[in-house]
This record gives sequence, structure tokens and C-alpha cells, in this order.
Amino acid sequence: MDWTIVSFLAADAVQSGTIYALLALSLVLVFAVTRVILVPLGELLVFAPLTYVFFLPSGVSGLELHGQIPGTAWLSSFLLLVWAVLDRANPSRVARLVVLALLVLGLAWVGARGVAPWLGWILAVLVVLPIGPASYRLFFQPAQNASVLTYLIIAVGLHFAYQGLGLVFFGPEQYRLPPILSGQTNLGMVPINNQAFLVYGFALLTMLGLYLFFTRSLYGKALRACAVNRYGARLLGISPAQAGYVAFGIATLIVTVSGMLLAPLISPAYFQGFLFGLKGFVAGILGGLVSYPLAVLGALAVGGFEQWAGYVSSPFKDALVFALLLPVLLWRSLRSHEIGEEE
Repeated sequence: MDWTIVSFLAADAVQSGTIYALLALSLVLVFAVTRVILVPLGELLVFAPLTYVFFLPSGVSGLELHGQIPGTAWLSSFLLLVWAVLDRANPSRVARLVVLALLVLGLAWVGARGVAPWLGWILAVLVVLPIGPASYRLFFQPAQNASVLTYLIIAVGLHFAYQGLGLVFFGPEQYRLPPILSGQTNLGMVPINNQAFLVYGFALLTMLGLYLFFTRSLYGKALRACAVNRYGARLLGISPAQAGYVAFGIATLIVTVSGMLLAPLISPAYFQGFLFGLKGFVAGILGGLVSYPLAVLGALAVGGFEQWAGYVSSPFKDALVFALLLPVLLWRSLRSHEIGEEE
């Protein structure tokens, strides 16, 4: 292995690690507030760019999808309407949810009729965004006193449901999307796709935004209180349910924007979200699912190890990455002297 190979592997490791870091940050945020390991985050990551395909002219997407309302819009609206039925005792909330469901369909209809690329980009994010908070209300909040294992089982079931719906909505094809920044920039002997710099910039902006949100804003401090002690936060007038909506909403926003920025680099398909989400989960586990800086460092470690494993043994690359969990889980089990749900 010479310096040229090391340089290319390092560049790929930074790119992969940045994506895993965004997913790990979202996972840690949701888990800290709600104790939910949100496995379907990977599906939400690919839903946004796949929705954007429907808003592109057929000559750009390569398929005759222009003019069709994407299935994610119907899914978002359906989840919002079911949410309205569950909260029928609160008429004002029901009215807002119904209006939001109609607004999602309206935005999708406008996007499908043809809009500027930048507007279609935003509409794709807005169409997918309600799926996160609605999923929390429909599937996790009814089991608000359940164990972490129960939440994990629900999340895995939700992952399979959303992955199957992705196949129904978008088919098995991979789609090539136009980049925001085309071309390449050479860093030494390594060419870096200019689109990747947008991913790096968004990752830095996300980390700074989360830091300011949790240290300067009232909502951020409320979420921190729920993460530390949900029962104590409730006694102080902080609603754990509202905190869950905010956490799921922020996490969904992070992964949908990440998916839109990443799409030109990977040619998204419905099945790609699972591996991205799982590797983000590995990064979160390396950070203990409690620390944002450690989650980012864990993501960069996963990205670097993945590239090294691919160079050494490409067929076993993913298996070697997932094997990183074993020493971490063993170490944590040896440090834990008793089984405690809250611990």
C-alpha cells in the first residue's frame, strides 16, 4: 500500500464517515430524548431524493415520472390523518393536522407539475419531513412506558414496512440525480467531487447548529432535560411527548437534507437506506449513544475502517464493519454490574 492508495482511501473514508456522522447524530438525538433506536432513519434518507425524482423533467431523471405524485406524499398525508384521528379530542390539533396533510399533497402536486430544480429540492424535503414526527406519534408514543427492546422491535418492524413501501413507490431502479455543484477539485493527487464539499459543509453546520440549539435555545434545554430525566422534566412542566416530536422532526430534517446532498454521489435506490442506517448505528454505538462528539469520532472511525476493510477484503467489507460492535458491546457488558432499564 503506497501513499497514493492511502490518499484515496482517506478521502473516501472522510466522505463515508461524514454521512455516518450525520446519521449517528440523528440517532443519538432521538435515543437520548425518547429511548428509541430509530432504525428507519436510513429509509428516510433515501426517501427524499427518490421523491425529488418525481419533480424532475423526464429528460433529467431518465424516466417518465414527471406529473405523478410520489408515494411518499400519500404516505405523509395518510400518517398525518391517522394522527388527527388519534388526537380527535383536540379539535384545534385535528384541524392543523388535516390542513398539513392537504398541504403536503398540494406541495407534491405542484412539484409534479414542474418547478425550478431548487424549489423541487425543497419540496422533496418538505414532503418527507412529516413522516418522522408522525411515526413517533403513531408507533412509539402509544408505548411510551415500554422498554428499549420493545422500541427496537417496533423500529425494526417500521424499517421493513418503509423499505417495502419504498420498493412499491419507486421500484428497484437506481436514479442518477443532477449535482448542485458539478466537477471535481484536486487535493494533492486525489480528485474530490465538488458535491462532497456540500456534504462536509452541511455536517459542520449541523454540529454547530445542534450545539447552539442545546445550549442557547429553550427547546434545546427542554430536550436535554428529557434526556437526563424524563420524569423530572415532566414535573417541571416539560412534555416528553412534545420533546419526542421535536427530536424526531430535527432528526428527520437532518437525514432528508443529507440524503438530498448525498444523492448525486450514490445514485439512490430504495434498498440503500438500510446499510447507511446500520453503519450510522454502529457509529452511534461506538459513541455510547449518549455523546455527540464521540458519535462523530465513531463515524469517522467506521468510515476509515470500512475503506481499509474494502481494500483488504472487499467481499467481507460490511461484515468487518459490523464486527466493530463486538468489542464495544463486550466492554460495555463487562463494565455493567447489573441490568437496569433506565441505566
